[in-house]
Amino acid sequence: MADELLSPLDLAFWNLDSPGHPMYLGAVAVFERDPEHPVDAEGLAALITARAENAPRMRQRVRDVWYGVGGAAWAPDEHFDVRRHVHAVRRADTSAAVAELMSRPMDREHPPWEVYVIEGAPDAPVSVLVKLHHALADGLRAVEFGAVLLDQGARPAPTTAPAQRVEGGNARPAAVPAPPAPRQPAGLHLPALPGLPGLPGLAGLPGLPALPDPRQVVASLPSRMREAGRALGIGSAVLRASLDPGGPAALGAAPRHGGAPRRFAGASLDVDDMHRVRKTSGGTVNDVVMAVVAGALRRWMESRGDDPDGPGPRALIPVARRRRKGVRGGRGNRISGYLLRLPVGEADPLARLRGVREGMDRNKAAGPDTGPGAVALLADSVPPLAHRFAAPLLAASARLLFDVLVTNVPMLDVPLTLDGCRMTELHPIAPLARGQSLAVAISTYRGRVHIGLFADATAVPDADALAAALHGSLAELLAACGEGEDGPRRQP
Repeated sequence: MADELLSPLDLAFWNLDSPGHPMYLGAVAVFERDPEHPVDAEGLAALITARAENAPRMRQRVRDVWYGVGGAAWAPDEHFDVRRHVHAVRRADTSAAVAELMSRPMDREHPPWEVYVIEGAPDAPVSVLVKLHHALADGLRAVEFGAVLLDQGARPAPTTAPAQRVEGGNARPAAVPAPPAPRQPAGLHLPALPGLPGLPGLAGLPGLPALPDPRQVVASLPSRMREAGRALGIGSAVLRASLDPGGPAALGAAPRHGGAPRRFAGASLDVDDMHRVRKTSGGTVNDVVMAVVAGALRRWMESRGDDPDGPGPRALIPVARRRRKGVRGGRGNRISGYLLRLPVGEADPLARLRGVREGMDRNKAAGPDTGPGAVALLADSVPPLAHRFAAPLLAASARLLFDVLVTNVPMLDVPLTLDGCRMTELHPIAPLARGQSLAVAISTYRGRVHIGLFADATAVPDADALAAALHGSLAELLAACGEGEDGPRRQP
């Protein structure tokens, strides 16, 4: 099968990497130990290794193509060794391990993904960190990618390759026996990651492709003009947004050209509490989550002695442009976004929620294909070579457009297991743009809203305090709605 060209947006993410700010997505899954079925990090890593071996997409790397200068394609890694990508880690502090591992650069000459099985105390839950390059998948595709490794989506694996053990930053082969066949619980059975057909691979053709039919060129002119008009509108909106005042200094980080230390923290909130607020105040659960984030930022800033009453942070909120079952057009990134100024300066929690709801209603009325948040769609209007030159400029100017990334990653709401161990939490991790100090990723699973905070360690050394502030912010909303222990019921 011919190599698959990277879509324009995939190519943009591939080129947006900068030292210390790689475009990596991640997720930390926490698994409950089963006393009757002992597991360890090496055994789970070996099982994941065998399953990853059978997933075709995991065996592909990005390589340059000769036709379409500046472009790239997915191609088989002739030197693929799954043991390079799966590791067992023993660390007492899981959050510190996640922050460190997400900061490590991946070898761009091999498939851009890694999996780490992190084991702490003998009786503590086992965590699995899945790390992907954004060029490989958007949030929805990342969920499908991770499902291949779980019991519900894995293909039978006849053999097991040894994993790599990482201790103190050094990897070495871990000689482990093949694990027993995993117990398959009842539930949804997902197919393994499909090798979906994409764009034709031009890299391997002996000659140039045939010239297009002039009649087709003429027929496509109206749509091309509409696309050009849309790109011009988005570009103008981006320029205007970049002139707006930036958010609080607490959410800015000095640009660095080398590796920068990171912090990771997670929080889990009750989705039923979110629904109680929504039923009282209106809007959507996502509006409530955004208001909780805004309230947590206010609490966190006040605890640091910062003034929260200035211009609120501008949040970039990615919007998926594919249906859950996929859409025509391949398996690459298909996202746009909304831009929303979070009402952090508002002291009244219900007024904050109203501000979020009104802002999101305006965004939805305009649609995801317009406005400054749709900047990702400009990738379609840029030739491949221009991506190479524009990427460093875009990476350096992200701070001009938004102050914090807040993304919601959809999850299948069915019980998921790994070798029979039940998954209890899933905290997604979003990339941290250059010059920014915080990225917030949200996912709902089994009645809980799991939030992952990925932060610059210099600007946000107390990410755990911000995670704790999320709980306080939700409690404040519940009390204002009359659902907490105190506080009268009020309408926003």
